[in-house]
Amino acid sequence: MTETKVQNLETDEQKNGIQTKEHPEISSMDNDVVLFKDLCSANAEYFSKDSSENGQRLYISFLSLIDSINELYPKVLDIAKRVKEFDFDDNTPGNGYRSYIRVFNLAVKYAIDLNQKILWRRASLLFRKSILTKEIESCAHLLSSLTLCFKHLQTIMSWSKNGNLFVEDRPLEELITVCQDINQYCFYGRALGFQFCDSLKNVLQFIALSMAIFSEAYYSQGSLISKATNSVMTTTKYLTDPEQRAKRIVNISQSADVDFCKAFWFLSESELMSHLPSVVSPAVAVCKVIVIAPEPLTLTVNGKEIEIPIPLSHIGSKPIQVRLISYRIREGMLGTKDKTFLEPSSEGLLVHCHGGGFVAQSSKSHEGYLREWAKYLNIPILSIDYSLAPEAPFPRALEEVFYAYCWVLKNHQFLGSNGKKIIVAGDSAGANLLLCTILKCINTGVPTPHGIFAAYAPTLIKFAPSPARLLCMMDPLLPFGFLMRCLKAYACPVDGQMLNNPSELYNSDTESFEEISESDLVELQAHKSPVSEASNTLTYDSLTSNLDELNEKDATSVEIEKSQNYIADMVQKYVLESDTDTEGNRASQLDVETSSSSTDSSFQNRLYSFVSTIKGHFSSMLGERGLKSPEKVLDTNKPNKLWEELCDPVPSDPYMSPYCASDEELTKFPNIKILTVELDPCLDDCVMFAKRLKAVGNNVTLDILQGLPHGFLNFSLLSKDAHEGSKLCVQRMKELLNFDKDLFKGSSPSDSQ
Repeated sequence: MTETKVQNLETDEQKNGIQTKEHPEISSMDNDVVLFKDLCSANAEYFSKDSSENGQRLYISFLSLIDSINELYPKVLDIAKRVKEFDFDDNTPGNGYRSYIRVFNLAVKYAIDLNQKILWRRASLLFRKSILTKEIESCAHLLSSLTLCFKHLQTIMSWSKNGNLFVEDRPLEELITVCQDINQYCFYGRALGFQFCDSLKNVLQFIALSMAIFSEAYYSQGSLISKATNSVMTTTKYLTDPEQRAKRIVNISQSADVDFCKAFWFLSESELMSHLPSVVSPAVAVCKVIVIAPEPLTLTVNGKEIEIPIPLSHIGSKPIQVRLISYRIREGMLGTKDKTFLEPSSEGLLVHCHGGGFVAQSSKSHEGYLREWAKYLNIPILSIDYSLAPEAPFPRALEEVFYAYCWVLKNHQFLGSNGKKIIVAGDSAGANLLLCTILKCINTGVPTPHGIFAAYAPTLIKFAPSPARLLCMMDPLLPFGFLMRCLKAYACPVDGQMLNNPSELYNSDTESFEEISESDLVELQAHKSPVSEASNTLTYDSLTSNLDELNEKDATSVEIEKSQNYIADMVQKYVLESDTDTEGNRASQLDVETSSSSTDSSFQNRLYSFVSTIKGHFSSMLGERGLKSPEKVLDTNKPNKLWEELCDPVPSDPYMSPYCASDEELTKFPNIKILTVELDPCLDDCVMFAKRLKAVGNNVTLDILQGLPHGFLNFSLLSKDAHEGSKLCVQRMKELLNFDKDLFKGSSPSDSQ
């Protein structure tokens, strides 16, 4: 039987024009596929003699797996033929096609592990047939969905020209069919997170579970009391039934509006999480929120006066909130006039922009890794809280980031830096805004920074399919519906969206989270994230304020590791690692060992306590919204609603999509380091933008990390792999800070006054 299968694989390989000697990775896949089919055949033969319902379901599932791999693998080999032509260069293999081949390999290994465990335990008296039946059926659905994904990849590749990963010249209706019919449920059920590194799988399962639970509270009907007293068992179904969780997540992705995305991502800044950075991150001497007043600003560059426009789009003239983070208190910093034992001003300064899909989060939600960056870079960091869509769509955020950057050029001395080396760094939407800010600098004569670090940046804001963008069909953090609605909220503002009275947006810039009603959060988030620190409003006539000084305590590596282990254990403790069989007995998904009744009881008590607490927090947080505004309803009756919304055209504006910038503009970009991840829906955006920069002779480097998701920096304190990725970010920024002045293009930022 094995010899026949090997011969079939060689025949498929020859048909696709690939020789294993020239492609060792193909040879490795061949071996895995042969092993996979052998295991499936052995298990199918064993359960063919089992006449029970679960036995026959297992038998059929193993046969389905063999059929799926026979259909899928030739498509994988067909993609592998041309995958190299889409890479950035020979030393940086990576693009959406390669990512899907990687997903295929991991799916096969996942199936092999499952088959082996069934093979080893199927004869045991403790073998939980009902549990493993669900597992193997889920695996069969996974390979079936991947088969359809690769079919669409073949279509996209046939449309691609000259190594271009984007498809922009096909009718929109034709492009929609590429991903409309992919079954997503298998990616959010029992196999959720199979493609990511082990240190993040539990975290991602926890986030998916939280999303399902949160949606119950967000869309629940009735009064605050009815929400708070809702049955805990209704929520625990997502813990004990992965299929229900998957169904809920897919429905949310397809039907929830952008307000749900904002509300869910806002949880990272709620009272529940507000103290996490101070627990697990290094202590810093300065972590202060400052508000920059929108006043006339002029820069003098090479004797020429440049007026910087005040941001006015959509919500009128408003202050810009920023957060200053520094590991040490330095000379010149605001509030240090009477201080002693100050460190000298830093030669470097980092201007940062946070991610969040243009609609959510702030410097507070990114404070965890920023504290580490401040320590290991040993320079002040100024993170900008730009206004958020849909209340403040394009170009409002760009206007604010550009204004804040120009303000830094003129006032860097008040941030503890002499401004000799100013670099910028951002992730996701924040990286996009900084790339566009550099374009504005180039076109207005404002000095560009000495370098830019961009992490997993979207560079083409429009519905243009690419292989990597199809990854959001299985992404637990960035589902397809979320991605599309966030980009639409930013790029396609609704008519008449401007506030009738923008001044009503702020009553006070010093309000804390506890003082703000939930009904005000959506509007308030359009400009800032509620924080507990007092804010300073800075003007150009009076640049004095009292900066709170924290005790400068350097957390030892032992303390940091202890904190990280504590948080990791907490997350893992409450992540679903159990299931319920048809008789209602709790059992591990793959483990056949029994547990005592006392253990079961303890688990259930912890489970109910945790779910009750988290749902109670969500319900109370959303209670005032339910009392003051119309009920939120999840409309799942229109499955094509999302696709209809994509018909709005998005302009090819370089200030929105830096990939559309001209060659002349790209030649003037400063040194740039781009970092992305193999499983990132924005991977192709980074690869294609890096290709364009390289083509015009720019100094660009591209790093592509394995096993990490989009937004991994937010988990750098919970995952060792994400932490290693964050350390590489620090290394790349150090390289930018160490560049010789002669390598800089244009005027130095410190030359402006």
